[in-house]
Amino acid sequence: MRKSILSVFAFLLLVVLSPLGAPVRAESPAPDLNIYLFQSNSCSHCTEEKAFLKEMAPKYPGLVINSYEVSGNPQNLQLMIKVGEKLGVETGGVPFLVIGKESIIGFNSAETTGTQIERKIEDGLQSSPEDIVKQVLAENSNLVTVKTYLTSDGSTKEKPIEKKSPVNLNLQSLPLPLFTFVIALMDGFNPCAMWALLFLISLLLGMKDRKKMWLLGGTFIVTSGVVYFLFLSAWLNFFMVMGYALIIRYIVGIFAFGLGVYYLYDFYKNRGGCVVSENEKRRGFIERLKEVVLSKHLSIALLGMVVLAASVNLIELLCSAGLPAVYTKVLSMNNLPVWQYYLYLVFYILIFMLDDIIVFVGAMITLQAFGIKNKYAKYSHLIGGIIVLLIGIALIFKPELLSFK
Repeated sequence: MRKSILSVFAFLLLVVLSPLGAPVRAESPAPDLNIYLFQSNSCSHCTEEKAFLKEMAPKYPGLVINSYEVSGNPQNLQLMIKVGEKLGVETGGVPFLVIGKESIIGFNSAETTGTQIERKIEDGLQSSPEDIVKQVLAENSNLVTVKTYLTSDGSTKEKPIEKKSPVNLNLQSLPLPLFTFVIALMDGFNPCAMWALLFLISLLLGMKDRKKMWLLGGTFIVTSGVVYFLFLSAWLNFFMVMGYALIIRYIVGIFAFGLGVYYLYDFYKNRGGCVVSENEKRRGFIERLKEVVLSKHLSIALLGMVVLAASVNLIELLCSAGLPAVYTKVLSMNNLPVWQYYLYLVFYILIFMLDDIIVFVGAMITLQAFGIKNKYAKYSHLIGGIIVLLIGIALIFKPELLSFK
């Protein structure tokens, strides 16, 4: 009887204590959420988004940020295109962020695009969405891609292998102000609108009123500068809005390359003039210019000079559209405050107008008209052609060289 009681007691004790000896199943950590950023080192919007993601990362411990540089890695670019096809979205621009089955193209600000990104990340951490990029990589095992992991301290767990170039052409060592100076100076060597200033000077030198000479000539130069500034601003704003599209960079690069080839061909053929404007247009301008200069009313003469200067510069913009378009594209690729972009445009205009100012002031002081004709155009096309050609090649193949430090 005692043995039976002891057996029952032992059995009950075993049942009660058995859970204590059972293995405890650890709570599984929240699964990681992989997000994928396709970006370009030469894209200012990409730089802003990377900075935002790095700053945001510590808030989400399960977040893994994979970054693919596409402008210098064709395999990464192919991956981005295939991911876009899988998602059914266009992948014509960067930054291109993929979170599960969702994608976000472009980056405006932390308040707008940033809020949208965080919302999708929070949803992804809760729902563990399907990893589309991982699927594409599995389906295309032949793709040899290189990625980095963005972290909050700006370091990377994995770095791409950089190929050494036999030609060490690193424009990043050239400060942006110096680059601006060189391009603006070359652009100023364009003789397309110089003919109008030289003809104006020849008319002014026949006047006896020195004050009127300075006012009319100065008005022509200032108006020309304002028109060119507006022209540069239009290009800059276009690239700031559309610059994220890779196709825009390739178009500008091909255009710059073609323009450089044309300038060098023009130098080889020893053509020294501008062939955009028709002679009839120039003759019409000359006749109106005579009327303005000979006007007895200074206010009417000044107003007429503003209109004529704006007109001739708008007409001749076709002759000199190349360098401004190329320069503003390069400028938009640098991550700067808005006011600095326009400060660079003002600096560009000052250097661009330097030769006009020298010619005009020299003529007013010496009372002799002088200018540079065939050799002026010939060698400006040689130097400008080489520079634009190199910029075109860099835009197409190595755009990060044009992101100045």
